[in-house]
Amino acid sequence: MLRATLKSLLARKLRLILSGLAVVLGVMFVAGAFVVTDTLSKSFDSLFASAYSTTDVGVTAKPKVAVSEFEGEEVVTPLPASALAQVRGVPGVKSAAGLVDADGARVIGSDGKVLTSVGPPRIGSAWAGTDDLVQLREGRGPTADDEFVVNATVAKAAGIKVGDRVGVLTLEPKKEFKLVGIYGYSGDRDSLGGVQEVAFTEPVAQKLMLGQTGVYSSVRVQAEPGVTPEALRDRIAATLGDGYVTKTGDQLVADTSADLQAGLGFFTNILLGFAGVALFVGIFLILNTFSIIVAQRTRELALMRALGASRRQMIGSVLVEAVVIGLIASVLGLAAGVGVGALLAYLFNSFAGGGMQLGTVGVPLTAIISSFVVGVLVTVVAAVLPALRASRIAPVAAMQDVATPDRPLTKVSVAGGVVTAAGATGLGLGLFADMGDATLWTILAGVLVSFIGIALLTPLISRPVVSAIGRLFSWSLPGRLGRLNSGRNPRRTAITAAALMVGIALVTGVTVVMDSAKASLKAEAATILKAEVVISGDQNGPRPPTYDPAVLRDTAKIPGVRAVAGLWNDQVTINGENHYVNATDNLAGLKDAFGNTAVGTPSTLRDDQLAVSVPEAQDYGWQVGTKLTIQPARGDPREYTIAAVYPEDSLPGSYVLPVAAAKDFGITQPTMGFVRLADGYAVSQVLPQVKALLADSPEVSAQDAQAFVDEQAATFDTLITMIQILLALAILIAVLGVINTLALSVLERTRELGLLRAVGLGRAQTMRMVTVEAVVISVFGALLGVVVGAGMGTAVTRALKSDGITELVLPWERMGTYLVLAALVGVIAAVLPAIRAARLNVLGAIAHD
Repeated sequence: MLRATLKSLLARKLRLILSGLAVVLGVMFVAGAFVVTDTLSKSFDSLFASAYSTTDVGVTAKPKVAVSEFEGEEVVTPLPASALAQVRGVPGVKSAAGLVDADGARVIGSDGKVLTSVGPPRIGSAWAGTDDLVQLREGRGPTADDEFVVNATVAKAAGIKVGDRVGVLTLEPKKEFKLVGIYGYSGDRDSLGGVQEVAFTEPVAQKLMLGQTGVYSSVRVQAEPGVTPEALRDRIAATLGDGYVTKTGDQLVADTSADLQAGLGFFTNILLGFAGVALFVGIFLILNTFSIIVAQRTRELALMRALGASRRQMIGSVLVEAVVIGLIASVLGLAAGVGVGALLAYLFNSFAGGGMQLGTVGVPLTAIISSFVVGVLVTVVAAVLPALRASRIAPVAAMQDVATPDRPLTKVSVAGGVVTAAGATGLGLGLFADMGDATLWTILAGVLVSFIGIALLTPLISRPVVSAIGRLFSWSLPGRLGRLNSGRNPRRTAITAAALMVGIALVTGVTVVMDSAKASLKAEAATILKAEVVISGDQNGPRPPTYDPAVLRDTAKIPGVRAVAGLWNDQVTINGENHYVNATDNLAGLKDAFGNTAVGTPSTLRDDQLAVSVPEAQDYGWQVGTKLTIQPARGDPREYTIAAVYPEDSLPGSYVLPVAAAKDFGITQPTMGFVRLADGYAVSQVLPQVKALLADSPEVSAQDAQAFVDEQAATFDTLITMIQILLALAILIAVLGVINTLALSVLERTRELGLLRAVGLGRAQTMRMVTVEAVVISVFGALLGVVVGAGMGTAVTRALKSDGITELVLPWERMGTYLVLAALVGVIAAVLPAIRAARLNVLGAIAHD
């Protein structure tokens, strides 16, 4: 029986290639996710080891406000010079150097624009000379207060050279420096991991990057010979006390790598999620392939039953085929995944600036195990139902010409209804009930089960819907034949269409939610935001864009400006908990900009007062007069008294502090500004003057309120595009399913096609008939996807009403586009099967059995 199964498999290897390809693509994503993570992890470990190669012990001050990697950027707490002196006095210390480096040095390029960065920081530091790691390539180090040097990555990206005057943004507004040197790193690297780095003299770096002179961001310690880093670490920690963090160089490498692993893990989970979608779609393709093959082999399998094969052997025969396909597909998918992982690692490094030496491509054991487990498991699961169907073939079927009569749809329809109801229940619980930590998994499970249920219901609706769609092409004989062929086997049509449905439904659902969120944002902004001009910028790094606060004072002097308010923001701890807060220099102007007419809200805040939103006050039981202790990113904690409780959205954020508090923020410059115009003045009269004042603040720009809102809303379009690209793999697999179904169907109908050709159907007509069949199936799948996706998107949107998504938008234009693209997909999918059908030898096809 095993030999017969393997021979049968080899005889149909071409038929099984497409089903195996679905597994290959899914496994490729799974393996690629692990490979890229492992490769980047090893490369970053090597990079960090190189960066800390001269550090036996590192010392930093504990941050005033601890911030996780996903919450934002932690502000460095400076170490005083006295701490450096204490470290130098510890027995076993060979040398101790105070370092100055912090994120936030943004270089203005020769084109007048700030160098952007997606991920790697933009470090400003104190020039410490060259060593085994840092190598000066051109010029010299800075010696005067108006001189600085940059690494080669910055020099190339900014288009600057030694001798140029270059603008730099730091904790202070734009300042110009003379570029006196360009440096690189060992191994001929232009940067370390794409980091943009500039270096000033020590006093200038302290003032611009840490906010004061005579302080350091960290201390690098080298141990005397014979003193272990661990022993020296413990001595330094005992000397300095609890206000400092002391770690060995190896600990610094491990901790920095662990922080990075969290980000890479998030990236891996995204790839695995889309791999899961692709494999889920692949199950439909494999299920259909095995179902068709079993149907085509009815007489063969019946003869095997007649010769004594048991039902168990029949099931085993089909499952052995599935295991073989799964193993081969897993091997190919793993190989492809290694290549994709290496490519993604290369692209990641190039996108980050190319400053990291990529290590050898890592293929972790998890990638190998997961590839084979997923590949084989998916294939076997998809083959179970066809295997059971094969075992039920009676020996007498070997004597019948028609071995695969249509079966009633009652059982599958009832099962589909029950499964769909279960999925809808799970989705409802996740969206509307309080499921705690299980909310996300409940929603995902509900979506998955709902898709399975709808797929089971699809045969019930396929015949009438496919017939209706097919009428669009029934104006010719090939069109009528194609319409009839697409509806003759509702189960097969349904499974093929269901694969396409999943991808289209996910894209449509996400589009509904995102478009609804975008429309809600615009509607809310139109109601809340009263400012005619907004000063803001795009955040293209971990730090928000800033501008010179003098712009606010000068804007207030422009004729026609009624009020102007600046906005500062940061993370602080309030009574020991982390919160985002805003600060403003003009509370009355900010109230005017947001249409705040709340009675009792003061027009100004004293330096020891703050305003709190109603939801926050209710959550914590606060009221006017309650005292709160706030610890900013810099400086000491301070007590504030609640002077006002304002309605939600009547002021930006949940907490508003006086501008005096901003001097201790991590970023001491404003990030946004709002301008109100006097009656009778147009935006066109004032906006050019505000833009002129921002000439030295290239990170931000002034624009009218509508343009500002449109810019914020455009983020949703970017997210939709990214999701469409990632889901393209699932849709590609669905297209393979259409091709596979048609190809196998052509083989199954060889004799029928021969007869049609014999009675006068031409080659071109045969090709059009197959094409119509493909287009009808594809449009049916897309139509299902659009309807299901719109329904799910609507449910999610309604569930998020309390979170601010109040508008429901159905993207009719995009949904129409999906249907048109589905028709195009059908045409493309039909090319190879149609050519094969047209080339059939008429006499041979008639004689085919």
